[in-house]
Amino acid sequence: MTAKFSDFSKVKEKYLKFIKSQEVGGESFKDKLGQLNNYYIPISEMIYKNYSKNKKTSIIGLSGGQGTGKSTISNILKIILKEKFNLETLTFSIDDFYKTLRDRKKMSKNISKLFLTRGVPGTHDSKMLFNCLIKLKKKSFSKTLIPKFDKSIDDRCKKNKWTKVLKKPDVVIFEGWCVGARAQKNSSLIKPINLLERIEDKNLIWRKKINYELKNKYKKIFNLIDILIFLKVPSFKYVYKWRLLQEKKLKKTSKGRKIMSNKQVKKFIMFYERITRHMFKTSGLISKVLINIDTRHCLKSIKFN
Repeated sequence: MTAKFSDFSKVKEKYLKFIKSQEVGGESFKDKLGQLNNYYIPISEMIYKNYSKNKKTSIIGLSGGQGTGKSTISNILKIILKEKFNLETLTFSIDDFYKTLRDRKKMSKNISKLFLTRGVPGTHDSKMLFNCLIKLKKKSFSKTLIPKFDKSIDDRCKKNKWTKVLKKPDVVIFEGWCVGARAQKNSSLIKPINLLERIEDKNLIWRKKINYELKNKYKKIFNLIDILIFLKVPSFKYVYKWRLLQEKKLKKTSKGRKIMSNKQVKKFIMFYERITRHMFKTSGLISKVLINIDTRHCLKSIKFN
């Protein structure tokens, strides 16, 4: 396979059309082209080179706090990989593998009431996710179904709405806020990091269970990743700020279904805080690509490890 370097004009055209439809950032036309040339093209070239080594499906992990733009970046990379390198690319989120509301209700009753809220390790169907990635990497490919989760009803969609993968992907972009996260030392769990932990997890059952899941089931999943890309925000307060923006966008497409208030979002973010802050400290060391995002929500700098 040879790279389709002659198709850059088509890449540029589709990229600009896509980011216009997404209302991405407040950058000028020149800045947007700069982001394409300085960030997205180099990352895509690295992915292409990785795939070219053995012609096996490459799993790309894309990680970062809520609202950092993971879905948008996944789609931009998909455009470039298709138009410039002719690579069949599949994108999906770890969010699509959340356990059903029924299963999380069982967890909340049997382990900790905090597991009713989706998000943290333990609230995903880790077995289904692991098996899905293994199936996508297999040389002998067969039709694969990717589940869909509807956040506005807080439950998994019916099977007829799942994504049908009929062709073996060359590249899988697997994105999610905790993708690549590592477990902490148990001693680090003792001191509560926010009100949620201090008041609603006094006995540390929730924290210890999450850490156990990361150390075991999630470690097996993340070990399947060939390249990990981490999006680092300026500080944790921007996770809250950009999650509010996500909720506003969801409101436009949810057809009047339940949306979280600002107060609910603030509490919701507390569920993610411990792991997000830990990833700020560790992901720069374990990721192959570290992208810093500035306060305007624009890509600021990139480092290849």
